[in-house]
Amino acid sequence: MALRDERVTLAHGGGGKAMRDLIEEVFTSVFQPPGMEDQARLSAEALTEPGAKLAFTTDSFVVTPLEFPGGDIGKIAVCGTVNDLAVGGARPLWLSAAFIIEEGTEIALLRRIVATMVREAEAAGVRIVTGDTKVVGRGGCDGVFVTTAGVGVIPPGRVMAAERVRPGDVAIVNGVLGDHGATILAARGDLSISSAIKSDCASLGHLMEAVIAAAPQARAARDLTRGGLASALNEIAEAAGCGIEISEADLPLRAEVVGTCEILGLDPLYLANEGRVVVFVPPEEAQAALTAMRAFAEGRNAVVIGQAVSAHAGQVRMKTALGGARIVDMLVGEQLPRIC
Repeated sequence: MALRDERVTLAHGGGGKAMRDLIEEVFTSVFQPPGMEDQARLSAEALTEPGAKLAFTTDSFVVTPLEFPGGDIGKIAVCGTVNDLAVGGARPLWLSAAFIIEEGTEIALLRRIVATMVREAEAAGVRIVTGDTKVVGRGGCDGVFVTTAGVGVIPPGRVMAAERVRPGDVAIVNGVLGDHGATILAARGDLSISSAIKSDCASLGHLMEAVIAAAPQARAARDLTRGGLASALNEIAEAAGCGIEISEADLPLRAEVVGTCEILGLDPLYLANEGRVVVFVPPEEAQAALTAMRAFAEGRNAVVIGQAVSAHAGQVRMKTALGGARIVDMLVGEQLPRIC
């Protein structure tokens, strides 16, 4: 083992032997990318079916703290990129991973993050095939930042987009909401909040494939990350040119999440999730979609929360538990910083 340092130094980003030792022992020996060139060389076999399309996405992850109950920044990086592909109807195949590492970061922490990424990639059926590392001085970042890009394939004839949602379509979520946001809030320790909640962080590619197979006319899906359910529904309503109505009584929320939000003056509809998705399907396919979701651990608590309507186009409204109604706006500003 050539790498004997316990912490990252600026030499590990200098382009010499120290950098090569870090890359080989912490990253490539675990990721095992095909070849050691400056680019990944991908097979074209996935596009042999006439009409298939490539899907490509990228994202950056800056969560604080880097490790938390239910996951770490590496797990979020893989899940977030896989899910961005899956909700658009793509089958995720390949990922890249670039790391910006602060001087002084523990090598052991990097090893744990990388190990998590490999486990999650294997579970999601994707490969991490290329990447990059940069080291910045102390204070240049919060320990580790990760940027991932993902490539997937959309089968011929499959079209999922928010603009396809029509009045009458049913909105389904695959489980309880707000766990990730509440977990990060408690993990920071700033407000002396203790909680047994774990992040919902999960890759949803397999779940989405099952839903689309069961409900082939599925219109659109969104993963409920920053801005939570409320922001995702507003994006869909605006793109589709229709209204959306949800029921507060039908929203799957843990009592602990609701209680935390009440104490801090937060709204759980805006809390970030890392393993939750809202899917719109025609009403005749709603039960099939629910059954498909519930076959997975990540969808065991899937429920219908509302539907698209022809009234109040571009606006989301919620029927409250008291029988009234309120407008659910897009999130303005931030409830919590560095959530994903």
